[in-house]
Amino acid sequence: MTSNREKQRIIQETYSPIDNSIYVKREQANSDDINQVLQKAVTAQADWRHILLQERAEICHKMVDAFVANENEIANELCWMMGRPIQYARGEVAGLAERARYMIDVAETALAPIQLPEKTGFQRYIKREALGTTFVIAPWNYPYLTSINAIMPAIMAGNSLILKHSTQTPLCAEQLYKAFQQAGLPDGVFQYLHLSHENTETVIKNSRVDYVAFTGSVAGGAMVEKAVNGRFIGVGLELGGKDPAYVRADADIDDAVATCIDGAFFNSGQSCCGIERIYVDSRVFDEFVRKSVDLVNGYQLGLPDDPNTTLGPMVKASAADFVRLQVQDAISQGAITHINADDFPMNEVGTPYLAPQLLTNVNHQMRVMTEESFGPVVGIMKVESDEEAITLMNDSEFGLTAAVFTKDVDAAVAIGEQLETGTFFVNRCDYLDPALAWTGVKHSGRGCTLSVLGYESLTRPKSFHIKL
Repeated sequence: MTSNREKQRIIQETYSPIDNSIYVKREQANSDDINQVLQKAVTAQADWRHILLQERAEICHKMVDAFVANENEIANELCWMMGRPIQYARGEVAGLAERARYMIDVAETALAPIQLPEKTGFQRYIKREALGTTFVIAPWNYPYLTSINAIMPAIMAGNSLILKHSTQTPLCAEQLYKAFQQAGLPDGVFQYLHLSHENTETVIKNSRVDYVAFTGSVAGGAMVEKAVNGRFIGVGLELGGKDPAYVRADADIDDAVATCIDGAFFNSGQSCCGIERIYVDSRVFDEFVRKSVDLVNGYQLGLPDDPNTTLGPMVKASAADFVRLQVQDAISQGAITHINADDFPMNEVGTPYLAPQLLTNVNHQMRVMTEESFGPVVGIMKVESDEEAITLMNDSEFGLTAAVFTKDVDAAVAIGEQLETGTFFVNRCDYLDPALAWTGVKHSGRGCTLSVLGYESLTRPKSFHIKL
């Protein structure tokens, strides 16, 4: 029997980092809601899996059209829910469209049967079948880009999908749902739930869930793995990052500075694949630091709904204070700061508003060079050779992306072959090309989204062995 406690309604509140006001209130799902959504997903998937791929593609393209048409409302919500400066908020709408359309268009190739060489008297091929119901748990920092990586291929492959979005960005789930409804997606194929942590685990453990895609912290990933233990279902985990960049002596310094600094401070540094540590050849170190300081001092920290703001607040005051503690810890061990926080008037302890910071004279004994910061701070460390840079870049429990800046592409690729990372960049960073597999190693997670390979974890192979 279901207890009254399980059925009672819990209200979740979303506080805006702009002014700490309550921006959204939503009822969390109770046990009855969860059961109804799960059953509807199972029922809907039984029909959806038989819909022709071309029909699925038409509906999904219409969903993207509907989503993009609502970009102004979506951008304003992003600004208020997670502090993204309004001048950048529409970029996430465009990014979703790019990734979603690519995954729609590549589905025919990714899901095509594998035909085997002819064998006399036999017909043999391998098909890819939908798993059933996919449960996606999405984060707040890139709430649309991270979630669409799994949502679109899961639905295109013939699965039903349930989305649990962060309590910081609940309207994102509702916007996606609205766009799918406007596109004519059959009822029950895409649903969302506002859930407590406890009920999130309950859904993961439910036998009607056939795959879990999680983006978030390492601790959260461990929770997911524990929850599916013994269920023998697939799990995709995109977790933390402490992504490095290496600037060689032959790099275009102006380009390296502009790219690395943007990669470090965009979204107030709240990106799993943002640049969190930079290694620079000693011959160009001073020039790189000087130009980086000039660039960072041009940032404007302010209210994200102000069109002139280029650096918004972090998502919560506690997150900003965590970064402040990392910086103070580094200073106590000899790190040198290059940005005067007083030049950023809104910077204030106990608020989400945090001035950017560049640190030199850093080393790997400091938390800021080893522990995920997820904020607007980056350490810059001098190196004497490619070998030293490789050793330092690999000296991390994470391995999501790594970047090298140089005019010698062959040398860069040789370095990349030695790096423990999921994605290797040359002369760029902090970008997901939907044609490339998005994956990580070590504590950055496991599994793969995007590219044709992104369909593999959301389907199962089925072999046909026919004697003629």
